[in-house]
Amino acid sequence: MSRPRPSLFSDDHEGFGRPPRHTKPRTKDRPDYSSLPLGRVVTIDRGRYHCFVDGTTVTAAKARALGRKSVIVGDLVRLDGDVSGEPGSLARVAEVEERTTVLRRTADDHDPYERPIVANADQLVIVVALADPEPRMGMIDRILVAGYDGGLTPILCLTKADLASASELRQAYAPLDISMVTVEPEADLTRLRELLAGHRSVFIGHSGVGKSTLVNALIPGAHRRTGAVNDVTGKGRHTSTSAIALELPSPGGWVIDTPGVRSFGLQHVDPAHVLAAFADLAVVAEACPRGCTHQADQPQCALDQAVADGRLSQDRVASFRRMELSGQTWSAR
Repeated sequence: MSRPRPSLFSDDHEGFGRPPRHTKPRTKDRPDYSSLPLGRVVTIDRGRYHCFVDGTTVTAAKARALGRKSVIVGDLVRLDGDVSGEPGSLARVAEVEERTTVLRRTADDHDPYERPIVANADQLVIVVALADPEPRMGMIDRILVAGYDGGLTPILCLTKADLASASELRQAYAPLDISMVTVEPEADLTRLRELLAGHRSVFIGHSGVGKSTLVNALIPGAHRRTGAVNDVTGKGRHTSTSAIALELPSPGGWVIDTPGVRSFGLQHVDPAHVLAAFADLAVVAEACPRGCTHQADQPQCALDQAVADGRLSQDRVASFRRMELSGQTWSAR
């Protein structure tokens, strides 16, 4: 009598489990994209990344592995696929190069989420109207703080000088040793062009202050939309809806026009980065006691002693403190 065949499984249910996976083991080796063409993202529109590659504008999609908000205007990226720039062609953003600078903001001082605006710019042009709308020093100070934190060199551009005097603002920011230029409609922009030449400069400011008007004057054919200020609210309308990088004519450089901002949170800012932007103050502040915020109410702040000794200007320290005070949430970090 033949024996019964042994069961293939040790019990009646063992054969009904999940089938074995036949995936390859994970590896730490990453793809090497270093030989791919390098492009700079000049604008982003509905999920398409327009990149400047050797004089040609290439449209690209983003690799899914890069994440949802991993690419911003100004980024240097490696492009795979069709980089001809021909109508209907589509490349792929495979990798983002390490950024040298990043300008960020948060919606307000309690918002934990950073909003990167522009990457790899080296200058921050804060455009401020002297009237219509009225200038707000608090906003200027906040943008300055974000610029110093991001590693950008600030420039203060005062527009609509035909409507009001620039003397008060110039006096307020002179101790910070930042470049300032004042313009009015149809004015000669030679000084501003000199400051922008050879640099990647991001323009930022309230709606209605004249950013797009300046860009149109600096770059013939830019065709940036401009708008008027609301007579009731005193605020400008958003005429630029997305950031865009535009190449300056000879002697060269880039301008990045951004949408108008109405708030500038500083929750993301590291105060040490801001102090480091003022070499003379940073050296003196090394003698401050631990935890010093460098404000006037801080006992034994070395900045006060340096003013008393004549090593620092009272106006410079006061201007720095006013600007730094705009980031009051830092003290809780």
